[in-house]
Amino acid sequence: NTHVPKFAKQLEALLPFSLTNAQQTAIAELRADMRNDNQMVRLLQGDVGSGKTLVAIMAALDMADQNMQTALLVPTEILSRQHATKISELLEPLGIEVALLTGREKGKARDKIIETIKSGNAKIVVGTHALIEESVVFHNLGLVVIDEQHRFGVEQRLALSQKSRTAHVLSMTATPIPRTLVLANHGDMDVSVLNEKPLGRKIIQTKVIS
Repeated sequence: NTHVPKFAKQLEALLPFSLTNAQQTAIAELRADMRNDNQMVRLLQGDVGSGKTLVAIMAALDMADQNMQTALLVPTEILSRQHATKISELLEPLGIEVALLTGREKGKARDKIIETIKSGNAKIVVGTHALIEESVVFHNLGLVVIDEQHRFGVEQRLALSQKSRTAHVLSMTATPIPRTLVLANHGDMDVSVLNEKPLGRKIIQTKVIS
């Protein structure tokens, strides 16, 4: 499978900045995994602001090239709305449809969203655990991205990836996880690390307050 990344190349040309070396390496690692016939199970680790979402979008675009869908599972409704808005704006020039499904969507509006997911028209589906509900059926789910994966239980993560037996799984976290804990928590999972900040990013301070 010698997949040439069409959409990802188009997006990169549109970006007003260059990808960091760490982002490029992570994208290459994901591509190598997704090219194999095996199912990718990878953890993407990097501080807030290191550009994890963009790496995940590039992977989602590689899926869209092959007419496959990506589900982005986000822990809170506010965050899922922010992600959906940002991703929609970014991908609008490429003509890629992004759907958002949270607990707030009800009735006919919800039915309409579920239809775009089921038909495969929505190539990227962003949502909270509402995505796990049985009524949500994907046309051809190729990639599951779990944002802030520590906020979800193992069963929730499994429930979404089981909507397609062969879907690749990318978990993202800003929490540095030692290798031993990665193995204990996730089994044999490959890890990609974003250890560079994009240019012009402000310093992010993490403080513990008792």
